[in-house]
Amino acid sequence: MDQKARRNAKQVKKAPLLKRFAPFMEKKRSFLSLSLLLSSIHALLGMLPFLMVWLLVRQLLQTPGQVHLEGLAKYAWLAFAAQVLAILCYFASLVLSHLAGFRVEVALQKKGMEQIINKPLGFFDMNLSGRVRKIINDSAGSTHSFLAHQLPDMAATVITPISVLLLIALVDWRLGIALLIPILMGFVTMGGMMTTAGKAFQDQYLNALEAMSSESVEYVRGIPVVKTFGQSVFSFKRFYNLILNYKEMVYAYTITWRHPMSTYTMVMQAGCLFLVVASLFTWQGSGTAGILLSNFILFLMLAPLFSATMMKSMYLMQNKMIASQVLDRMEGLLDYPDMPRGKQTRINDTSLGFQDVTFTYPGSDIPAVSNVSFHIDPGETVALVGASGSGKTTLARLAARFWDVDSGQVLIGGTNVKDIAKETLMEHVSFVFQTTKLMKMSLRDNIAFGAKEVTEEAVQRAVDLSQSREIIDSLPQGLDTIIGSRGTYLSGGEQQRIALARSILKDAPIVLLDEATAFADPENEHLIRKALKALSQDKTTLMIAHRLNSVVDADQILVLDKGRIVEKGSHEQLLQKQGIYAAMWAEYQTSIDWKITPSKKEASA
Repeated sequence: MDQKARRNAKQVKKAPLLKRFAPFMEKKRSFLSLSLLLSSIHALLGMLPFLMVWLLVRQLLQTPGQVHLEGLAKYAWLAFAAQVLAILCYFASLVLSHLAGFRVEVALQKKGMEQIINKPLGFFDMNLSGRVRKIINDSAGSTHSFLAHQLPDMAATVITPISVLLLIALVDWRLGIALLIPILMGFVTMGGMMTTAGKAFQDQYLNALEAMSSESVEYVRGIPVVKTFGQSVFSFKRFYNLILNYKEMVYAYTITWRHPMSTYTMVMQAGCLFLVVASLFTWQGSGTAGILLSNFILFLMLAPLFSATMMKSMYLMQNKMIASQVLDRMEGLLDYPDMPRGKQTRINDTSLGFQDVTFTYPGSDIPAVSNVSFHIDPGETVALVGASGSGKTTLARLAARFWDVDSGQVLIGGTNVKDIAKETLMEHVSFVFQTTKLMKMSLRDNIAFGAKEVTEEAVQRAVDLSQSREIIDSLPQGLDTIIGSRGTYLSGGEQQRIALARSILKDAPIVLLDEATAFADPENEHLIRKALKALSQDKTTLMIAHRLNSVVDADQILVLDKGRIVEKGSHEQLLQKQGIYAAMWAEYQTSIDWKITPSKKEASA
């Protein structure tokens, strides 16, 4: 069953929303039940003041000359006591619901991150960091409103209407019908908008927010380039279009609410009008004017209560819909196919081999690499060159098992990487990619990240071999400097050297280098190349490079084109073939020799 089929199956068998939240509440599951119970008591107690006022007014109007203040005082005190108890119950209900809600927020983030950490490395290539952050952090926060605020009102939205209907039946069903007419009209007006159209909009709305969040991260990262070249947001057309699409979608949806919301507001405010008309028709047979007036006053008080309850119900349904979609999105993000974990913890040697490897990225119909075979002996360096999109990076990441091949085998020491335990595989492989990630911690911790039993001597050696000594010495706190704090930032080339120090300290026997000098300036490139030489010394190395001067010393160079190996050999052998590599080398030499020369007029001036 593929990923889409699994997701559809999950949607069909989807459990009720509160049951889906239950595993995240841990020891606070009972808090939500107590919150609902207290909210129910609050709703019942909240009806008593209306009943007491009705009895008080009824007695005043029926026997105005025989009323004693002592008799009326009991109604007032009962109404006051009921209201105080209702407030206390509601306060306790909100405290419990907030505790449960906060527990769910924390658990969603915690369990979401736990699952993400255990995802295959390919997951992080397929999902932008902005999208992951949006779903895990913001989505967890979106559950708070439903659990902490709207859910305690669930009891009121059920008990209050039932209580009002009972009062209607006991007091005057004719005035009750008049009270219910505008409420039913408002319910019919808004009901359709809150179901199909509302759910469809929420899907589009969350999709748009997710897309903007992901793209905004890339935009912020590119602000230095935008400012340097005097561009505006229009230079990021995709981001700009996402903002425009979001604005147009929200505006169009808002416009659709003009008439329903206007109608709803009008009819819900017209309760008094319906009651006045109904009172005129029920004057006959009402007994006395006092009874009719007291009933009228009671229903006049109940009308806004019913309206407020209905609004709570609408907010409850809306936030329930959002919470459900939040869980769907998190489950959809985490529903990334897991890789079967190998169990073999011993590797015979550090050779790296590809046997008839074919791989196609998810969602693509064209293989990224097709029937690729080559072998790297222990301590040997093999370089991959070719145009962008030829499959170089794909092969390097298949070696580290970002994904599993469609067919063929990737072998380390003669063992299929699928059969090697995850920890063992990571211990034997070290990465240096063109986009370096340093975390907001000290340089020492960044360098030692992933290494076991690190000594100060080993850290210092890694600093020297990575050509990072001048970086460390230029910082006031040296290795204890926190990256990203108080204006401490490193250039791309400097970050690359720190990443190389990390790999040198890890001392893995297999090294994967993917465009390690791609964004370095000439000075940093020279230092990085020296560090790369130290890193790959006596290591099995798979190197990818566009700058061909970094691969001339490789034991073997493989030229890829459209996912296939089209040439292979040493630098000198490939030049003699006068094929694709020779043409690439000639073009590269032309590019590094290119310079600006003055015109004859400028030269003679």
